[in-house]
Amino acid sequence: MATQDLRILVTGGAGFIGSNLVHYLLGEAGAERGVTIQKVVNLDKLTYAGNRSSLAALEGDARHVFVQGDILDGPLVAGLLREHNINAVMHLAAESHVDRSIDGPEDFIMTNFVGTFRLLETARAYHKERSAAGKADFRFLHVSTDEVFGSLSATDPAFSETTPYSPNSPYSASKAGSDHLARAYVHTYGLPVVTTNCSNNYGPYQFPEKLMPLMIHKVLHGEKLPVYGDGSNVRDWLYVHDHCRGLFLALLKGVVGETYNIGGKCEMKNIDVVHAIIAAVNAERPDLKRTAEELITYVKDRPGHDRRYAIDCSRIERELGWQPLETFASGLRRTVRWYLDNEAWIDEIHSGKYQLQRLGVE
Repeated sequence: MATQDLRILVTGGAGFIGSNLVHYLLGEAGAERGVTIQKVVNLDKLTYAGNRSSLAALEGDARHVFVQGDILDGPLVAGLLREHNINAVMHLAAESHVDRSIDGPEDFIMTNFVGTFRLLETARAYHKERSAAGKADFRFLHVSTDEVFGSLSATDPAFSETTPYSPNSPYSASKAGSDHLARAYVHTYGLPVVTTNCSNNYGPYQFPEKLMPLMIHKVLHGEKLPVYGDGSNVRDWLYVHDHCRGLFLALLKGVVGETYNIGGKCEMKNIDVVHAIIAAVNAERPDLKRTAEELITYVKDRPGHDRRYAIDCSRIERELGWQPLETFASGLRRTVRWYLDNEAWIDEIHSGKYQLQRLGVE
């Protein structure tokens, strides 16, 4: 992007990665990259995983405009683009939990595939009506997942940007479809889209159904830790702040029509992650003295559970100069400390109180 003044529409900005991204954009991002972020319009439907409390620190910041709404609502999105003269879209809105996609795939198809289609269509019409200079200064960042590539064996090379797609769950299939749409809108309509595919994120504000916050909470309360299968499924772990840095860099410097993998360069078995969480919680709360033997329990594996994911992020390192700053050990320490310091945030979710925001009840 040539512009130095950004007005960004973030979709899904009350979710886990989205809220971290909004904090980053309105925090250090501009100074790091030498640009001015004039406004972040945050569009979120506030489904079960969206939480206004994750944005509480931004109350009073005039640059942050929160709008409760659906990416399927084309007129709403079109109005936001025009009203705020948006010149960058960062599209993160998605249903993302594999187990939920197995139990009920329709929401995933509607949000991840049809929703992305509607958003691309709206952005295409908006881009078409902009001036020549406005067209040149517009970017659409489509944020996706490594799960679109399927599963790796223990000896397969890591996923690269040219790895064939092979999704194995309704969630990953819906994201794969959205990636193909994003590519098609570049090549058919000239919409300036850049795509990223990331590995497993962890960090603050993550909904507690996900492995990291779920296990931290259960260790704190001495509850059993359910581990799928034999716990040997491998994932690459990426601290969410590093991911946000990569997303913003891809938006600013990425080549239109290209894809960039963003990973943590940290492959770990799920069972080893659980052991590391127990150790990290004990380090922060030595009074608890939790042990793996008393807590870990193995449960039936999920259907179609991919065995291994691994990300080759050498392209974004080489071409855009991005590197993860956190090791797994340092990122885990920061994550555990955040959850220990923000138990009220977790308690609001477990009680359901956070959902009153969606209904307009504070």
